[in-house]
Amino acid sequence: MALWRWKRCDVYCVDIDAAKIDLLRRGEVPIYEPGLAEQIARNVDRMHFATTPDEAIRRARLLFVSVGTPPTFAGDADLSAVHAVVDAMPASSEHALVMKSTVPCGTGRAIARSFAEQGKGALAYVSCPEFLKEGSALDDFSHPDRVVVGDDGDGWAGDAVAALYAPLGAPLIRTDVASAEMIKLAANAFLATKISFINEIANVCEETGANVLEVARGVGLDQRIGPKFLSAGLGYGGSCFTKDVSALKLLAANSGYHFQLLGRGHRGQRVAEAPCGGKLARHLGSLAGRRIGVLGLAFKPNTDDMRGASSLVLAARLESEGAHVCAYDPIAIEEARRIMPELDYATARSRSSPRRRRRAGHEWPEFLALDWGAVAEAMAGTVVIDGRNALDSVAIRAAGLTYDGIGIG
Repeated sequence: MALWRWKRCDVYCVDIDAAKIDLLRRGEVPIYEPGLAEQIARNVDRMHFATTPDEAIRRARLLFVSVGTPPTFAGDADLSAVHAVVDAMPASSEHALVMKSTVPCGTGRAIARSFAEQGKGALAYVSCPEFLKEGSALDDFSHPDRVVVGDDGDGWAGDAVAALYAPLGAPLIRTDVASAEMIKLAANAFLATKISFINEIANVCEETGANVLEVARGVGLDQRIGPKFLSAGLGYGGSCFTKDVSALKLLAANSGYHFQLLGRGHRGQRVAEAPCGGKLARHLGSLAGRRIGVLGLAFKPNTDDMRGASSLVLAARLESEGAHVCAYDPIAIEEARRIMPELDYATARSRSSPRRRRRAGHEWPEFLALDWGAVAEAMAGTVVIDGRNALDSVAIRAAGLTYDGIGIG
């Protein structure tokens, strides 16, 4: 966002999904990301949308690749979309392919070989992994922690990408392609491991009477550790962490190394998704015939992304034990309905404005600001399980309800 204030550029956006391109041409955004629709509206005169790359290739030298690399059944990254882009590139010494997609270490070398085999050896290649978080992507772009630019030559492309990002004033890492690819995988794997670790600590706190909130606060003040990603809960979700942990683990295995730490962390993630159902069973006994509400369906606030969401695991378990699940999310209900049509879905009497949603911290503000007295009157039971340790436990208990969080002994 800030970059576009300093240098007004025309941007050519290409996708093979004609329906999405039609939406974007009409100014409609097919995903929910706070501020994105407004940002596109402000710059619509300089944004061009197409289903073929011809105009983009004619008009731009830097060709950024941001295609999906979903996991395969084997656990590695599906690079079919990446290869399709590679095949569509021209034989040119005036263009550079800039990889933003998360790809396994070694992909750049494989693409260089493909370029050579296709007579495109003069086409430059740069690895520039993205580190945007869903729900805060625009701010992350404008104020990045770092910009990583990986290239293996002395040509113009790496310098051009670095110059493009220079107005943001972020620390710049100039390195080789393989190292740039590994930086992205290693960062996500470390963050996933950090989440898995605090969730394991939460399990110990449950048994010892310690409070994981206090433990995380004390541990996070250590400057060597830091407070981020120390919120115990139902594990991580989304499209990145699970995929990248699996991809890195498989990459290591294919290189002859058994990455034991990642294996343990991934098993810990599966364990972290289970507590809510177990807590309900301890409070209520049999769940058969019980009506249970689930607040929050997307894998995190400020997104409609259901990929890897813990709500999928929780709802499936509750339904399998005979419970009737009524679910609600401020944004993700339609996507959740497509994935889990068997659930009952609630609509809010009043919805906070988009501006208020953007001010959310870890959870949707309308959940944090619930009138628990009114909630208690509407509930047939009395149990509230807080899977993110985000709700006001004092207010909940004051309303006569039973509060149970994660890792709060």
